[in-house]
Amino acid sequence: MFLRQLSLINFKNYSEFEAIFINKVNCFVGNNGLGKTNLLDAIHYLSFCKSYFNSLDGQNIKHNEGFFVINGQFYKSGDTIELTCGLKRNQKKVFKKNKKEYDRLSEHIGQFPIVMISPGDSELINGSSENRRKFIDSIISQYDKVFLDKLISYNNVLKQRNALLKHFFESRSYDSETIDIWNEQLISYGNSILEIRLDFLKKFIPLFNKFYQFISDSEELASLIYSNSIGDKSFKVALITSLARDRAVQYTTIGPHKDDLDFLLNGFSLKKFASQGQQKSFLLALKLAQFDFIKEQKNIKPLLLLDDVYDKLDETRFTKLLEMVSSENFGQIFITDTHPERIEKLLNDKQIENKIFIISNN
Repeated sequence: MFLRQLSLINFKNYSEFEAIFINKVNCFVGNNGLGKTNLLDAIHYLSFCKSYFNSLDGQNIKHNEGFFVINGQFYKSGDTIELTCGLKRNQKKVFKKNKKEYDRLSEHIGQFPIVMISPGDSELINGSSENRRKFIDSIISQYDKVFLDKLISYNNVLKQRNALLKHFFESRSYDSETIDIWNEQLISYGNSILEIRLDFLKKFIPLFNKFYQFISDSEELASLIYSNSIGDKSFKVALITSLARDRAVQYTTIGPHKDDLDFLLNGFSLKKFASQGQQKSFLLALKLAQFDFIKEQKNIKPLLLLDDVYDKLDETRFTKLLEMVSSENFGQIFITDTHPERIEKLLNDKQIENKIFIISNN
């Protein structure tokens, strides 16, 4: 699978853009602020129906314009497939595959998998637990439609339960039968989500450990530990126990939506005690394990998007990364960089097929 062609209209800073790619390494090079990362984000839209960086679709329309269109042609399993994402300001986003609109965007997730490595990935370490849950869930959702459906249903039930808790608080009322209805659904979906997440981690962690050892070239013990917000109780007992607190704060305080993933190095918090180099190795290992896992599950090599990676890694780590991704285990790759001569020399020295796109002022 690879992306053959990309065209944009009014997407972020681009009035128009069009390019034809090769199926190995494609590099967007130019000064900062010219929109190299926006091209990677457009590719992300074609895979996930949304931006990697901005959850508000309307903010990705070029300033003073009324719409954007992203069009891509993929080559997959011997077929050419056209994907189109369009948005008019203040209207519903439209996503089409071969000119046929999806009824539900979730139907598209996982068909054209990608892995993005970006400076913003540091939020996996330094940000909230939501970032780490999304990391797990986005991987699982690309190969398990049942999980994605359950996750969407769980979040819808959660909204209803939270709305009910707020109503109880504001009206100074309480209805045990109504809360029990939402509890039953929350428990059903929640237990399934937890089971699937834990099963995923059993398979994912060995891959992560393999990549961490390779990148760090050390004997350090890196660990991923799932932190369950309900503890040793059943979800049903935990909901009953937390009801008084939930009513006081007007939202559901325990469940899969509050779980976390602890990052440890030699048994200590990665965030508090690891060096920047160790944290970078950890993040790279996470993303490369994500790539390997999706490839194994779907028997497809995901597209790999490397955003400004050279300037955020030391030369040793970048060289190791480049050696790895240039192997036959990886497929099409997109890289952004600020120095065309530098990236071209590195790729040519490794005899890696590449195509350079110079990005300048539009």
